[in-house]
Amino acid sequence: MLTTYRPDPVVDPEFPGFGDGIIELASLTGEDTETWDGYLAAHRRRRDYFRRMGATSTDHGHPSARTADLAPREAERLFHRALGERVSPQDAELFRAQMLTEMARMSLDDGLVMQIHPGSFRNHNPTVHRLFGRDRGADIPMRTDYVRDLKPLLDRFGNDAGLSLIVFTLDESAYSRELAPLAGHYPALRLGPAWWFHDSPNGLMRFREQTTETAGFYNTVGFNDDTRAFLSIPARHDVARRVDAAYLARLVGEHRLAEDEALEIAADLAYHLPKRAYRLD
Repeated sequence: MLTTYRPDPVVDPEFPGFGDGIIELASLTGEDTETWDGYLAAHRRRRDYFRRMGATSTDHGHPSARTADLAPREAERLFHRALGERVSPQDAELFRAQMLTEMARMSLDDGLVMQIHPGSFRNHNPTVHRLFGRDRGADIPMRTDYVRDLKPLLDRFGNDAGLSLIVFTLDESAYSRELAPLAGHYPALRLGPAWWFHDSPNGLMRFREQTTETAGFYNTVGFNDDTRAFLSIPARHDVARRVDAAYLARLVGEHRLAEDEALEIAADLAYHLPKRAYRLD
């Protein structure tokens, strides 16, 4: 188990306490986070701190997968609007989008793997939110666009094999239509395993069935787990191994794979690919 740099509270202007978080970021790093350059420098310092604590990746749980590639002056003006007390939803979304591209740029500098976990409508039930606060359930999957939303980031960095961008989804309809073709094409992009609502025997099997023909096995990262329910981790990994073994056995039975090839792939999916994807070799 490794820590991960997840800066959502200080890259999302709609996150409660965003302004206080920016002040705390300045306190932690000694950078002037009221300026665009200082704000980016503060992220670099925190990334370096997490890397020294053993992190090999960042993680970004944005509402969408939207990215942007603004000119520096335009990004600076957007940053100052984001610091305003009444930031518009459009500016908040654009700022999150720009920060994904900035994080990709930083990953090329410091080597941290970049993960995106988009597409959850959080706190959907207002009664639960009012009684118990945010992130207490009632999170619902949403339709997510990857072809258009990731394009600004991929235009800039998608052909750079030095970047490792792992994308997860709650929108299963995007597996074969968008994500598998993107991962099959761009050297920087890999598919994370079935996640959250789909981290189940049927969901894991659907992931393999819908992505393998186009993306193959080696444009995925095997199975990894970001749950905070520590006692569930061994069971989840066991389920993933069994599902992958069942899928490989089917391919062998259909004479689409030789048995020795399936055995090699099974070991890679369970062990070698996750280590390689998260730069643990």
